[in-house]
Amino acid sequence: MPRTLEGQITMEKTPSYFVTKEAPARISSMCKGTKLIVVVRDPVTRAISDYTQTLSKKPDIPTFESLTFKNRTTGLIDTSWSAIQIGIYAKHLENWLLYFPIGQILFVSGERLITDPAGELGRVQDFLGLKRIITDKHFYFNKTKGFPCLKKAEGSSKPHCLGKTKGRTHPDIDQEVVQRLRDFYRPFNMKFYQMTGQDFGWD
Repeated sequence: MPRTLEGQITMEKTPSYFVTKEAPARISSMCKGTKLIVVVRDPVTRAISDYTQTLSKKPDIPTFESLTFKNRTTGLIDTSWSAIQIGIYAKHLENWLLYFPIGQILFVSGERLITDPAGELGRVQDFLGLKRIITDKHFYFNKTKGFPCLKKAEGSSKPHCLGKTKGRTHPDIDQEVVQRLRDFYRPFNMKFYQMTGQDFGWD
């Protein structure tokens, strides 16, 4: 990676950092002053979306319902399944707080990123100490995808929308299973809201 010059901000991203046990220590040893941005969404929707993505690559995988439970009769959730485990945000955050103060971490709402992209990116710009340049005028809502698009990417005359792997139609999931997952995540969500000082409104 090239050196960051004065007046520049280097950004690097991967969805697996937040849930990788070794990541906080490694990043802290590289640069204790690193600012961290974590995009989170309703863990139930996130799990279904995760499953949908896997299903598109491996159509013969078991049903979402059968992967969710260790024991369907008792309703015991299989927390070893990564699609479920990733959404236990409070658990992952505890690990990060051993190395970084909460003030160095910005939590972005995945839901608000869709409904109010300029508002959420305004928070990101403030957090990074940048002038608010990105506003509502930079976005339009793409009804087909169900996501906002950037009106014009830098140096291009075409709008920039999320790729074809985003916005897939989710399979129909048994509502009883969805409710069981909501009940399972609720205490973890409440703890996460307390830790971050933000109520994301998932229920």
